[in-house]
Amino acid sequence: MAARTLINVPKKAKRGEVITIKTLISHPMETGFRHNTVGLPLPRDIITSFVCTYNGEEIFRAALHPAIAANPFITFHTVATESGRIAFRWTGDNGFAAEASADIAVG
Repeated sequence: MAARTLINVPKKAKRGEVITIKTLISHPMETGFRHNTVGLPLPRDIITSFVCTYNGEEIFRAALHPAIAANPFITFHTVATESGRIAFRWTGDNGFAAEASADIAVG
């Protein structure tokens, strides 16, 4: 399943500056607790993990659970230390995986 991802990472930052990173991924996040129109339970289908790395080093991790709303929006802060790549990975039920990345120039 290809998921639409939106990421917001500053293109430039000063060394030592605290930057805000925002991510949004399109996903229904079905809890498995609801039932369809004939009373059968809808199978669980959620994103279970989100990981962000900065030049290959993990800087943020989140475990997601059925209580998280559809299309999870995650925002967090980090310190700009060097130019490079910030990479994002979402994984979940039924083999779900999505990746995105952005480059940042630090001066």
